[in-house]
Amino acid sequence: MPDLAIDVSGINKHFGDRHVVRDLALQVCSGEIYGFLGPNGSGKTTSIRMLCGLLTPDSGRGSCLGFDVLRESAAIKREVGYMTQKFSLWDDLTIAENLDFVARMFGMAKRRQVVDRALDELGLGGRRDQLAGTLSGGWKQRLSLAACLLHEPRLLLLDEPTAGVDPMARRDFWEEIHRLSGGGMTVLVSTHYMDEAERCHRLAYLAYGSLLASGTAGEVVAGCRLHTWQVSGHGVADLAERLGRLPGADQVASFGTALHVAGQDGAMLEASMLALADESGLHVIPVAPSLEDAFIHLMGQARDPLGD
Repeated sequence: MPDLAIDVSGINKHFGDRHVVRDLALQVCSGEIYGFLGPNGSGKTTSIRMLCGLLTPDSGRGSCLGFDVLRESAAIKREVGYMTQKFSLWDDLTIAENLDFVARMFGMAKRRQVVDRALDELGLGGRRDQLAGTLSGGWKQRLSLAACLLHEPRLLLLDEPTAGVDPMARRDFWEEIHRLSGGGMTVLVSTHYMDEAERCHRLAYLAYGSLLASGTAGEVVAGCRLHTWQVSGHGVADLAERLGRLPGADQVASFGTALHVAGQDGAMLEASMLALADESGLHVIPVAPSLEDAFIHLMGQARDPLGD
């Protein structure tokens, strides 16, 4: 059996009359990068916070880092580094002053050495005296990560960590996350970016508080049992509504200058696509379904319990 950092089942959370997380069951291996996908309001952040001891579940059972998630949340929190989506450090302090302040809050001995090491490991040394408020989004992200890691947590929680960050900074950030994972740190990350989701070792897809799918990116895609065709050619952008009405077509989505038409009835969809190619002269080819195809499919299957 793998060494499990998190092993929970039957986890529930209410906020007033809203049932935000419903019977969540999840296992996360030590050193794993585990991604959470889902639309806004799906319960991603609430689920992660419960797993990490930042919120106490209403019911359920299980453990995180060997501690009971219902009774030992304070012990779990001491082992967690939490990076919020919004920059939460102090704009009017320098990078080094911010890290020193965080180290003081943790009551860390040898603060100067701890801060210097963090500055060096995250490539912040050359900017140590720069005010945090003058940093770009990518450098603020790097500073936030350094602050999360000062107390050497065993579990890192990242809530949409690269929102508003340029592609180069995103790439560098994920290289650092994989380095930390390789050193044994467990990482939970919520994201809306499909390329970031594919960088995770495993994924969970949540909608309206319920877990709809989990596994590797390949397993999540395969579990949707989709057949996907790519349609391209002159005027194809105007055909999305029509293509969605074809037999076997469950969903249509734009991918660059082409459309992806996907459905679970492969034979019916193939017949529709070949007929379309003969009739219209459009370029129609079968393609492997992507994680984004699976994401759209799962969104379409989810139903809001508060809706009609």
